[in-house]
Amino acid sequence: MGNPGAGSAGPACRAVTTGPAGAVDSADLVRAVQRGDRLAASELLDLLTPYVARLCGPIALQDGPDATQEALIVILRGIGTLREPAALFGWARVIAVREAVRVARAASRAVPDPLDEVPARDNPQLAADVRDVLERLTPAHRAVLVLRDLEGFDEHAVSALLGVPESTVRTRLFRARRTFRKAWER
Repeated sequence: MGNPGAGSAGPACRAVTTGPAGAVDSADLVRAVQRGDRLAASELLDLLTPYVARLCGPIALQDGPDATQEALIVILRGIGTLREPAALFGWARVIAVREAVRVARAASRAVPDPLDEVPARDNPQLAADVRDVLERLTPAHRAVLVLRDLEGFDEHAVSALLGVPESTVRTRLFRARRTFRKAWER
């Protein structure tokens, strides 16, 4: 996982400070956006877009770009309510996951396909196979699986991000892994 706060400051963003090698201080960038600096808002979008897309893609699957766009809109509209600018990426993560799950549920793809149609393990397109198996999980199960197993968050953090009890996270994770494993082994 790279540094989500790294980016470069352009000449238009003089309201923010830069650190070593021109890295933008994301907290300063947030404060500039909160003051109404439109150029800083553009830089904030440039900084957040890859991070938000990396979270939304595996959860919303083919609707990942839509979920990313929706999440970025919510982030920009709500940036004025962010009290602690240094918490930008944690705040954005919560919004991205919530929007990815919402978009995936809104799509008619939320109902899993029958598991007997999963491609064989020896298929040379392994990435496509994994995606195909992920598509068979519900958005809630994909979200838990991505946050826990791909992003590396513990159950407490996943619970906080999704707004569900830890016991629900454990149950969803168990079911998601079991369903994934069962589908993969066919």
